[in-house]
Amino acid sequence: MSNPFLNDKAIAAAATQEGWAAPDADARSTTISTPIDDGPISTWHPGVMTAKGTATATGVLMVILLAAAVAGWQAGPDRSATDTGFTGLAIGAVLVGFACAIAVNFKPMLSKVLGPIYAIAQGFFLGVISKSYNNYQNGIVLQAVGATLGVFLVMLFLYRTRILKVTDKFKRTVITATMGLMLFYLVAFVISIFGGGVSFLQSTSLLGIGFSVFAAGLASMMLAVDFDFIDKGAQQQLPKGMEWYAAFGLLITIVWLYLELLRLLSKLNSR
Repeated sequence: MSNPFLNDKAIAAAATQEGWAAPDADARSTTISTPIDDGPISTWHPGVMTAKGTATATGVLMVILLAAAVAGWQAGPDRSATDTGFTGLAIGAVLVGFACAIAVNFKPMLSKVLGPIYAIAQGFFLGVISKSYNNYQNGIVLQAVGATLGVFLVMLFLYRTRILKVTDKFKRTVITATMGLMLFYLVAFVISIFGGGVSFLQSTSLLGIGFSVFAAGLASMMLAVDFDFIDKGAQQQLPKGMEWYAAFGLLITIVWLYLELLRLLSKLNSR
C-alpha cells in the first residue's frame, strides 16, 4: 500500500489547522508572544513540525511494526517448501491497516493514534507472509530486509545531495503511477477472488521480473516524495501533529517497498 496522500495539498490543508486544543486564530494573535530567541544561533518555535520530530515518530512506528512482525512470524504457518499460504488473521490485519490509511488520509491528526494501530496490523501481516516466503526460500527475508535498508539509504543520500530533485512534475508522475499500480493490484485481487489470476504477477518470466523491478523502483521514488514532504512541512512550520502524519506515510512506503523487493527476490531466486 502506498501513500499518495502525502502531497502539497496535504501541506496546504495542515497549515490552516489549529491542532488539538489550540486557541483560535484571533486568540493566538493577542495571547502568544514573539517566539523565544536565544540570540543569533536559533529561534524556538513551539508546537511545530520538525524533521527530527518526524524521525522520532518514524522510529517509534518502526519499533512497533518490528515487534508485531516477530509475533506474526511466530504465528505464521509451518508449511512445506511448496506451500506459502498465510492465515485469515493476517488478511484481517491487512484490512485493518487499509482502513487506518484511509482514515488518516481524511483526518491527518488521527495519525498519532492510528499510526501505531497500522504498525501493529501491518507488522503482523509482514511477519506471517515473510515466514511463508522463508519456508519456500530460506534466507530470502534477510535479503529483502537488507535490500530495503539499502534502497532507503541510497534514496536518502540522493535526495539530500540533490542528485535527485523532487520537482512538481516528478511528484505528479510518481503519484499518478502509484495510483495506477494500486488500481491494478485491486483489480488483480478481485479477479483472484473469483478464481482467476494475473499470471505475470508471480511469474519468473522476464515480464514478471520486469514488472516487479518497475514496482520496486516506483516505491523507491515514493521515498523521495516522502522526504520532500517532511522537508516542506518543517519549513512551513506545520502543526506538530503532522510529524506523525508524515511518519505514517513514510512507514507505508517502507512496507510497500519491502513487499515489492521480497516478491522480486523470490522471482530471481526461482530462476
